[in-house]
Amino acid sequence: MPNPTAAMLVIGDEILSGRTRDANMHFLSGQLTEAGIDLREVRVVSDDPDAIVGAVKALSAAYETVFTSGGIGPTHDDITADCIAKAFDASIDVRADARALLQAHYDRQGTELNEARLRMARIPDGAILIDNPVSIAPGFTLGNVHVMAGVPAVFQAMVATVLPTLTGGAPLISKTYRIERGEGDIAGPLGDLAKEYPDLSIGSYPYQKEGKYGANIVIRGTDEGIVNVALAKLTAVFPA
Repeated sequence: MPNPTAAMLVIGDEILSGRTRDANMHFLSGQLTEAGIDLREVRVVSDDPDAIVGAVKALSAAYETVFTSGGIGPTHDDITADCIAKAFDASIDVRADARALLQAHYDRQGTELNEARLRMARIPDGAILIDNPVSIAPGFTLGNVHVMAGVPAVFQAMVATVLPTLTGGAPLISKTYRIERGEGDIAGPLGDLAKEYPDLSIGSYPYQKEGKYGANIVIRGTDEGIVNVALAKLTAVFPA
């Protein structure tokens, strides 16, 4: 039985401009691999409402689970919550439970819950809050879309909240074998191996070191026995 599928939508002009390096995709992919959920697609979109709504609709329809990061803070360009609501034809407003969380947090800090901060309590109708133990302002889940902050520490905490609620599959097994020959020399046998084991993912990642060419061959699959058999056949063709 195939593993559940997932996609990720990274939102923010700062990612596309190169000002900010995204760390959340790397973290999420590792967590999903361990949970047996296949991350099949990652998109990065600007702070443009039409782009966000279109991407959410497409990914939500194509995959079982979607994670978003970015755009749920207090500033004018934090428009993700509104776009998610639009994508699901849901109304959105300040919600009492989210407001209560923020009010208690800012009261403890002796800080005013002003209009800007209150934006973080705007939640689409029908959504379930995602706990944020780092900075309190919640994310939320609407349909099969989990909406999370872009700040890595907060994103990671929210992923830890959501993952236990998802149904996973078999964890992905990965084995790597290094061959000190150019890809042109190994492409034929490698292609034959891929045809023989269509349920495995077999990738070639070339390198050049001190004037010599080589490739790291990575074999991935959910059945460790089959992965090991394929690896043994590869090493027989290209002994170390």
